Amino acid sequence: MNTPTLPASSHGLLVDDDDLYLRTLQRSLARKGLETVTASDIASALLLARQQPPAYALIDLKLGSESGLSLIQPLRALREDMRILLVTGYASIATAVEAIKLGADDYLPKPATVPMILRALGEEDDGPADDGEMEPPDAMTPISRLQWEHIQQAMHETGGNVSAAARLLGMHRRSLQRKLAKRPSPERDPSREGR
Repeated sequence: MNTPTLPASSHGLLVDDDDLYLRTLQRSLARKGLETVTASDIASALLLARQQPPAYALIDLKLGSESGLSLIQPLRALREDMRILLVTGYASIATAVEAIKLGADDYLPKPATVPMILRALGEEDDGPADDGEMEPPDAMTPISRLQWEHIQQAMHETGGNVSAAARLLGMHRRSLQRKLAKRPSPERDPSREGR
């Protein structure tokens, strides 16, 4: 696949509900010369994108109770040549296929490192090694977050029908409703450990 190179003056949009990850990623990309704006939900992301359509967008699959998949088509409509990357801690073939069908250019596992992102954007990483801020964590994505994203995928596949999603997941409808009412804790924040 021939990945187009972004113009030097391009800017991007980062969409993620994990504030620590979002700020860290923005700083790491800025060190590589990529300027970005950030949003933590779909409405904010669309507002920013309409003000200045970005050359690229990195979208987390799970945005609170929303799905990042719903951002792909509106962003593509704003700018045909935008590079759209879906990033998720729960990588599944079904979600990857759905993202590509909707118009995403690539699908990256979370946490996506700066070199991975640069490659997906068609940028060369010629600079010095990063200071390690975006290195993969010592622990894997928490089970609660994986479960939440799996549930969101089932909800998406059934058009939001709770009963159908419960059947797809092999659980009782009320159990699924309880899980949907809870939001999983954000990914592990190393700066808060030991407090």
